[in-house]
Amino acid sequence: MQQSLLTGRATRQLPLYYSAEVKAALAQQQAVVALESNVICQGLDYPQNLQTALALEQIVRDKGAVPATLAVLDGKIRVGLTHDELVYLATRPQTPKISSRDLAFVLASGSSGATTVACSLQIAAHAGIRFFASAGLGGVHRGAQQSMDISGDLIELTRNGLAVVCAGAKNILDLGLTLEFLETHNVPVVSYQFDDFPAFYCRSSGFKAPRRLDDPWQLAAAIEWQAALAPQLSTLICTPTAEADALDAALVEQAIGEATQAAAQTGISGNGLTRFIMKAVEKATAGLSAQANAAVLRHTTAVAAELAVVHARYCQRQQQAGSQAFG
Repeated sequence: MQQSLLTGRATRQLPLYYSAEVKAALAQQQAVVALESNVICQGLDYPQNLQTALALEQIVRDKGAVPATLAVLDGKIRVGLTHDELVYLATRPQTPKISSRDLAFVLASGSSGATTVACSLQIAAHAGIRFFASAGLGGVHRGAQQSMDISGDLIELTRNGLAVVCAGAKNILDLGLTLEFLETHNVPVVSYQFDDFPAFYCRSSGFKAPRRLDDPWQLAAAIEWQAALAPQLSTLICTPTAEADALDAALVEQAIGEATQAAAQTGISGNGLTRFIMKAVEKATAGLSAQANAAVLRHTTAVAAELAVVHARYCQRQQQAGSQAFG
């Protein structure tokens, strides 16, 4: 047991189990990038899910950082997965996805689960990892004025103080309200080397990003200043997918509109709505959206790894400068 500084109550030590690679990297203050596991079990079919997971980890290593794919296996939080563990998840699509609200119950039952963005942010923060990469965030759903359907991803951005690299938020959302939510909660949003707020596998949402930064060193400095000013707030770093991999925004919007109407007529809502609409977009694009999804993941992971390496070097330089000042 350990004592909570906020409540004075005894709190349990989380069952964090680090891979040897991740443990060594964190001890040496090297760049580490956290990756979710939900895409392995829920986002893509086998064997594409395994191939994608392995490719993402290799991209991180090629950029000079260390990947930490997150999952819960038999009640243990795994920070970095072995090849066999990745295969295990990839061949078990029935593995439930777990959000941050579910994690305590999964740990209590000693069961397993694939981490969503929200859960991954929570785990990464506890594990001492500063960077997280995802394709696209959840956000404020269309019609949220009546449904109050707002993704837990946005809430976790206000709690865990990570640098989150993604291609904006999914097209099926109300992206204007999503940006308003982030502004209201003072979550800093920056578009990296791009003017607009991206929309998942479309390069632009039609909304300008609140801020643009082109210099990775300046971004590293901003991340550290943000940690000093409001350590609970994450920094949301958006990067658009490559032009060659992007989908036509008009085609995607048409498919979303038609799928939304069909879902309303058949009573599909809640967690099932997102999957229903994404499948409709995949059908409308003749499967191109699945390829675009994988391309977005590769791109955001590469950018996250590059920025994490610069950030680690920036922090090392700051530490060296501080040591010399007091030497």
